[in-house]
Amino acid sequence: MSTPRRLRSAHITQGAERAPNRSMYYAMGYTEEDFSKPMVGVANGYSTITPCNSGLQKLADAAINAIETNGGNAQVFGTPTVSDGMAMGTEGMKYSLVSREVISDCVETCVQGQWMDGAVVIGGCDKNMPGGMMGMLRANVPSIYVYGGTILPGRLNGQDLNIVSVFEAVGENAAGRMSDDQLKEIEKHAIPGCGSCGGMYTANTMSSAFEAMGMSLPYSSTMANVEDEKTESAAESARVLLKAIEMDLKPRDIVTRKSIENAVSVIMATGGSTNAVLHFLAIAHAADVEWTIDDFERVRQRVPVICDLKPSGHYLAIDLHRVGGIPQVMKLLLNAGLLHGDCITITGQTIAEMLADVPDTPPADQDVIRTIDKALYAKGHLAILKGNLSPGGAVAKITGLKNPVITGPARVFDDEQSALKAILDGKINAGDVMVLRYLGPKGGPGMPEMLAPTGALIGAGLGDSVGLITDGRFSGGTWGMVVGHVCPEAAVGGTIALVEEGDSITIDAHQLVLQLNVSDDTLSARRANWKAPEPRYMRGVQAKFAFNASPASSGAVLDAF
Repeated sequence: MSTPRRLRSAHITQGAERAPNRSMYYAMGYTEEDFSKPMVGVANGYSTITPCNSGLQKLADAAINAIETNGGNAQVFGTPTVSDGMAMGTEGMKYSLVSREVISDCVETCVQGQWMDGAVVIGGCDKNMPGGMMGMLRANVPSIYVYGGTILPGRLNGQDLNIVSVFEAVGENAAGRMSDDQLKEIEKHAIPGCGSCGGMYTANTMSSAFEAMGMSLPYSSTMANVEDEKTESAAESARVLLKAIEMDLKPRDIVTRKSIENAVSVIMATGGSTNAVLHFLAIAHAADVEWTIDDFERVRQRVPVICDLKPSGHYLAIDLHRVGGIPQVMKLLLNAGLLHGDCITITGQTIAEMLADVPDTPPADQDVIRTIDKALYAKGHLAILKGNLSPGGAVAKITGLKNPVITGPARVFDDEQSALKAILDGKINAGDVMVLRYLGPKGGPGMPEMLAPTGALIGAGLGDSVGLITDGRFSGGTWGMVVGHVCPEAAVGGTIALVEEGDSITIDAHQLVLQLNVSDDTLSARRANWKAPEPRYMRGVQAKFAFNASPASSGAVLDAF
């Protein structure tokens, strides 16, 4: 094995500084021979905060054991988690996107501060993935991502359940279509154990994209946390990383413009989360790769949706896994000329080499994965809309809709809670366009997700007939006539701040338009009277995020100076 980076560092191999440095390791049981081994960081996202992360310790243990039995030293450190599903609809949701930055800072700080030779990053809940990847890219030592795994479906009365079932049930209950007792039973049965939310929501979207990008092992992104193969995959990931350290194969060697395009192609093919747009803009920034919001639309135009997955489809990530997983999806795309087969992966193989033994067609006795000629949708589902309401771009998820076009009167809300109350009180009608604003990166701050309002709309039977636009985000579990990431946001004087109750708004995903149907003169007069709101936080991580965050159209990152 090549000489570890730690021993190549002059500040610990010369003279008097060497002894105290090694003394710290002797205190932890290291022996002389350990100093010739690579020091491998294990960023462990384990916590008992959420089922997404409560099953990670066994994966960390497997990775640690594999590192130490294959010639490395494991150095374990922690990363935090905010549970989106638990924080949804509360002030805590504003800390979700902030946690992405905290996680990336943790990984970068520990790997660089301790001069590690490589890193295994293990995470489960939504922001663990982009945060870990951004930290890996900043540190740029050989690294691999280990996803904690998806959850198995809950069951009630012969029906599969998942976390979104609960949010939609709340809407049904408020609309008088479900009893309190029925709602309680769904709450009790929706989440059966450890693992991340089961559909092609944000966690599974990002894990799938990391596999497609070459930063995780084949098949690992759709495994269930509770099944043995997930633990075995964690150990194999550590062994593969040790080989990558020997090859000096770094994240920025793997994460290129072409590999990001592969990842986005898989996101489109699987019907993934709108959050992937925000996160891959941030990942590209960390990798110093040129990638803009318009690139998502370019990829969408040529890549069809070929997987029938929730939230707008029928199946869960574990169903996808059992019929071939992401490698099967990638093989279909590769054969259609929709993937770059020459991209390198963490294994040292190219994408084409990795997929060589994957069948050209999925199993015939399933309909989770379609062939290209029988795609669910001819084009991808994450459309980038522009217009006077979003000159910087906005993101619409258009799968599951019969007609993604609506023109209607604006119903304006400056916070999520009042919007949710209006839905639950029956004050939102078919044809309305809800406007939820001052919820962007700076305005929220932290760009909270709007799963509670969108889930309530679905539960009330209004998912196809009410539009909703916001400068905030949506959960990966959201579907409907919804447009998020509206940019510029209200807090900096974007047009969304100038919308008044009753104004006509058009959402047209066919024409890629988001338009406020008000004259330029009227908008100019309103703008002259607009005043920026006072910051909601003056201290702490929220204040720092609000002050530093870039626009959503560039990833809401904190270091785009």
